[in-house]
Amino acid sequence: MNKARIEMLKKYIEEEPANPFNKYALAMEYYESHPSQSLEYLREILTNHPEYLPSYFKAAHLLWEFEFWEEADSVFQKGIELATTIGDQKALHELKSAYQNFQIDWD
Repeated sequence: MNKARIEMLKKYIEEEPANPFNKYALAMEYYESHPSQSLEYLREILTNHPEYLPSYFKAAHLLWEFEFWEEADSVFQKGIELATTIGDQKALHELKSAYQNFQIDWD
């Protein structure tokens, strides 16, 4: 976690609150060291910017890690649907592969 980068990203968020990338970048800064904080930002992106595809993979993984099974399942499915809709084959493959592993773990 880089404190200077975190402060910079928070400033960017203040300047451009409608830009989901800045919140996503901040969520990634917190991902390893403060996963609950990361999840908070990712949930905010999913709510306010549901078209921002990168957030689905990371949010679903954190939800899975925290054992929020139903929410993780929903996020995986919505991410797969969005990737299919916009034609992002790489993201679709990654989400489907992760979702299969999630389903095995959930059973």
